[in-house]
Amino acid sequence: MATPAPLILYIPGLKPKPEPSVHRDALRRCLLAGLEKVDPEIAAEVRSGDAVFDIVSWTYDFYGESRDMALDREGINALLDKEAADETDRKSARSWRRRALRWLYHIGDRLPFLIPRLADENVALHLRDLRRYVSNENDVAENTRRQLKVPLLAAAAAGRPVLLLAHSMGSVIAWDVLWQLSQNPDSDFTLDLLMTLGSPLGQRYIQRRLLGRCETGRARYPHNIRQWKNFAAVGELTALDRALRRDFGEMIELKLVRAIEDYEVYNWYRDHGVLNVHAEYGYLANRDTAVHIVEWWRGHK
Repeated sequence: MATPAPLILYIPGLKPKPEPSVHRDALRRCLLAGLEKVDPEIAAEVRSGDAVFDIVSWTYDFYGESRDMALDREGINALLDKEAADETDRKSARSWRRRALRWLYHIGDRLPFLIPRLADENVALHLRDLRRYVSNENDVAENTRRQLKVPLLAAAAAGRPVLLLAHSMGSVIAWDVLWQLSQNPDSDFTLDLLMTLGSPLGQRYIQRRLLGRCETGRARYPHNIRQWKNFAAVGELTALDRALRRDFGEMIELKLVRAIEDYEVYNWYRDHGVLNVHAEYGYLANRDTAVHIVEWWRGHK
């Protein structure tokens, strides 16, 4: 009997995304570009594999609209024309302005009453969407989580190992889903590898709103993650705390996960010329991310 093919499943963050099939093709193109830099043979296997890469397109139901792919096309082309971040990108990611903003955001995370004074329009919109998710308004959070549970459980039923790539708010949704599945005595689902990209899970503001936050000990955490690797780009304003092992290390002590590893990367995606280190396309095309995807894939060949 043939061994079931591994599944790389991607869940995006907030804001409307392009129409699902178009979005998937763009993400897959970036993922393959990253894999090509590390192992062309694995890249070819992923390219030719039947349904080995898929996405959880939850944002249309959440927002009721899709983003025009044309807005991202120029940035993606420029991203893939370069092998890695150059010195200009690195200097911009480390600029005094970004450092100052990170400092202000850290203050807001520790003193939430200051957030309304510190938040710009973009942050205010993110907070509005996060509150809508947390409040489960019109069952929107449960519907979102259901869209991730379906492919995870289908893969488990087929015996397929899963690598879950969770970008930004997608990592919060992934946490909540994995925690819920852990609480179900009838579920024996285990996620082979969780890779969080630009995750806000290190923020206290987020941690106070995760499912399981009111529990203690083992009940506080998901029990179904074999390994967790976290990637955060230099200059990130969403992944304020780039060291998730520090926040969730108790999971290792309780033997709920084998390891939590944190990695720092440089992203070089530019949105109309402006560096956006948080962009999902930049994380997927990054060689540093691809190294670990290749390692996982080879482990299941």
